[in-house]
Amino acid sequence: MQIAAIDQVSGLERAEFVQALEGIFEHSPWVAERAWLRRPFADIEALREAMVSVMMQASHEEQLALIRAHPELAGRAAVAGELTEASTREQSGARLDKCSPEEFARLQALNAQYNARFGFPFILAVRGLDRAGIIERFAERLENSPQTEFAEALNQIARIASLRLAERFPSA
Repeated sequence: MQIAAIDQVSGLERAEFVQALEGIFEHSPWVAERAWLRRPFADIEALREAMVSVMMQASHEEQLALIRAHPELAGRAAVAGELTEASTREQSGARLDKCSPEEFARLQALNAQYNARFGFPFILAVRGLDRAGIIERFAERLENSPQTEFAEALNQIARIASLRLAERFPSA
């Protein structure tokens, strides 16, 4: 479905709306389903705000499921070619698909440490970052408290969603 303008998105029926926004929030169509109730949207920023608000107002369990729906950086899903199109584009844009053996091993170790400490994958909006910067942020955030890191994961998801919306609706 090709939708170019925000007024077209606002006018969609619920199922079409959810389909048009598929992948903005990784494997979590419930965000778009609930945002649909907040139509119409004056602009792309209003849509973004509605979707982020839905995420922030969700239950802790729903938020945790959303966080866990994201893949590890340079993790098993990436190696197996099982990432969503958006995640593949984002990770390859940060050249995570070109890791040296040492960088790959470091990322695997960080993924394991992070998951053991927090119980969910490390989430970072990687656009504009290089591998060294990603690894540095990864190591720094391992020092956060679980509450701080949970909040940061949601903030990073909001940033990823913003970038994906801007990519999906460039003229909006």
